[in-house]
Amino acid sequence: MSDVQVVTSREVPLGGPRAMTVRRTLPQRTRSLVGAWCFADHYGPDDVATTGGMDVPPHPHTGLQTVSWLFSGEIEHRDTTGAHAIVRPGELNLMTGGSGVAHSEVSTPDTGTLHGVQLWTALPDAARHLPRSFVHHVPEVVALDGATVRVLLGTLAGSTSPVPTHTPLLGAEVVLDPGAELVLDVSPGFEHGVLVDLGPVVLDGVELGRAELGYTAPGRRQLALTNPGEQAARVVLLGGEPFREPVVMWWNFIGRTHDEIAGYRADWESGSSRFGQVEGYGGQVQRLPAPPLPTARLKPRMAPPASQDPSAWG
Repeated sequence: MSDVQVVTSREVPLGGPRAMTVRRTLPQRTRSLVGAWCFADHYGPDDVATTGGMDVPPHPHTGLQTVSWLFSGEIEHRDTTGAHAIVRPGELNLMTGGSGVAHSEVSTPDTGTLHGVQLWTALPDAARHLPRSFVHHVPEVVALDGATVRVLLGTLAGSTSPVPTHTPLLGAEVVLDPGAELVLDVSPGFEHGVLVDLGPVVLDGVELGRAELGYTAPGRRQLALTNPGEQAARVVLLGGEPFREPVVMWWNFIGRTHDEIAGYRADWESGSSRFGQVEGYGGQVQRLPAPPLPTARLKPRMAPPASQDPSAWG
């Protein structure tokens, strides 16, 4: 039996009046977290002329960092740190929500095909009330035998991102040539997730299709990736030390208790200064309203046991 857990995605609409469909890989019932990575949306290739592209009005976040990474197209980002940036392929845009931030995301008029991932990392208690901030970084391209690597966060293949993280993390794009076999040295203290964008890709003998994530528990010093196809394959590699703090995750908020989340929702609905005002967004809806809270109290979302035994994964 393989010690690679396969996590499938589900299709969900991304909020707003022109909701585009994304494939949500994290969180799932069988896998809530990979390290501090707590959310992964994978979208495209999306023909903007047909679908209308991305138009997400101003919306709030707490207790997390957003990581935006594109393969094609462009997104205009505005947030309440004062940042106004164009997200482009191969360029990392990281926003820290901390105690409260709001932002909007709109595909640009010049975008023909939109394709990328939107990722979140949960902040630990020591950092989750930090002031909001924004970082832009262009990772170097590392050429390997049969592959290229871009390191967004952490260290891989001799390349280290200068972008600071609040827990030990790894985030990287790996492109495999047709027929390529690649062995990557990784930290044995990390759990890892291989999210397939273009595939299939074989992770340690287990074939993963498009939008599937292959999870491996801590203890490994290497990951073996193979592209069995005749076209280039591409994955996003996520890793980190297991996140041991309780995570209450609802809508766009991360907190620790139901009451904390309810307080964030009330602040957003009342227009509290906690989140600030997004300037310059030109859409019809100037802010996304928060949905009603569930009738049951929210409970912490914890990762399943970081075990090599598949029977522990549920």
